[in-house]
Amino acid sequence: MPIRRLVLDVDMAVSEPSLPELARALENVPGVEAVNVTVTEIDIETIGTVVTIEGEALDPDTVQHAIEHVGAVLHSIDEVVTGSYTLNHTSRKR
Repeated sequence: MPIRRLVLDVDMAVSEPSLPELARALENVPGVEAVNVTVTEIDIETIGTVVTIEGEALDPDTVQHAIEHVGAVLHSIDEVVTGSYTLNHTSRKR
């Protein structure tokens, strides 16, 4: 089954890369159709982001290489969606 969505925890330096630069690098990965980069925290030296990528057949290794190529760091893969269509996350009620 193809991977259709990846949600990633990505950190980068405050100085480089810029958010648009990271988004463009990921947009150029084969199979990527959409990229969303959201800042989750900022400190003196780093910016924490959540990156959501959607496409038809995403390759996590190629995505990680693109992230590292621009100077950012992949901390974790927090969500993977596979199958013939994309499911939206639903929270459990407590």
